[in-house]
Amino acid sequence: MKPIQLFDPASSTYTYVLFDQTTRDALIIDPVDEQIERDLATLREYGLKLVWTVETHAHADHITSAGQLAELAGAKTAAPAGCAIGTAAVQLNHGDTLSFGGETLRALATPGHTAGSMSYVWREHVFTGDALLINGCGRTDFQSGSAHALYHSLTQVLFALPDDTTVWPAHDYKGCTHSTIGHEKAHNARVAGKSEAEFVALMESLNLPKPKRIDEAVPANLTSGLRHDADAVLEAVPRPPQGAQQGTYAGDVSPELAWQWVQAGEAVLVDVRTDAEREWVGFVPGAVPAAWKQWPGMARNPQFEAAVQAAAAGGQKLVMLCRSGVRSIAAAQRATELGLEAYNILEGFEGDPDGQAQRGHKGGWRLRGLPWRQN
Repeated sequence: MKPIQLFDPASSTYTYVLFDQTTRDALIIDPVDEQIERDLATLREYGLKLVWTVETHAHADHITSAGQLAELAGAKTAAPAGCAIGTAAVQLNHGDTLSFGGETLRALATPGHTAGSMSYVWREHVFTGDALLINGCGRTDFQSGSAHALYHSLTQVLFALPDDTTVWPAHDYKGCTHSTIGHEKAHNARVAGKSEAEFVALMESLNLPKPKRIDEAVPANLTSGLRHDADAVLEAVPRPPQGAQQGTYAGDVSPELAWQWVQAGEAVLVDVRTDAEREWVGFVPGAVPAAWKQWPGMARNPQFEAAVQAAAAGGQKLVMLCRSGVRSIAAAQRATELGLEAYNILEGFEGDPDGQAQRGHKGGWRLRGLPWRQN
């Protein structure tokens, strides 16, 4: 069984879709924001349910669609722990596994291109990100890259896999689609037959130009593609109110601060997920339901405005909540345009990690570890 390999010409990025043939549960590796419609169409074409989005590292040449896919397809986000992608629901370490149906993806720490880069093994395949490319490897001159670390990742981790393991890279610029570990061990121009000193000298002599989108892409990718500005990677603190100007909102708040406001009666929690999500996934106790969208492709729910105006009738602030922080930003912006004081809760929320949350079970959810539950 092979993965579905998809290509983004603008960044020469390969995206991979893996799935369980029985359950149709699927996983996507390194999705690209400009290709989200293509990826959703692929899922529909194959009849797949996306359960995981996975990053090999924080890319510098494109923006990920992981956060958007989490919203639209209901997937969870996973990323290497060493990449500081704080919005990823699961922070992966070496040897960790992700399950999708009866299939398993295993993480291999392969730092060097970036300090947190990872590769992933599935059956007889390995997805090498920018660590190992076909007849090449990723550069090591930014994002805490290290030629010494990459040499170890290539020779001691990836080349330790069976020779017939198929190599699926994150990029290729010459039309190649895949290789094998055995072929790269014997023929890779960057590393085959070279000592560590020779490899390091070669990497340090490349003098490659700065990636065109690095200043935009890296900050966005550190938040799963949800925020396209450098401030988004800083610790969440509320910003001063900006008034009811179009496209703005009162600010971003951490889950901790939002919870303090709600407990003190200063704010109303507004859940902007769809009715179907609340019924299927779980309810947040005390939250006012005001769906921003009721189905993918819908601009917004016509009942949203009336719901948030009613919620703010007592003069309290509104704190907007969704799964990962995409819809809650848009909802906070619209509520602010209506003259309300509306904030976005950073990072969204995930289900009860102890497994106590059940479909439609009120009180079975908590916001990023905070006690949004009834006693």
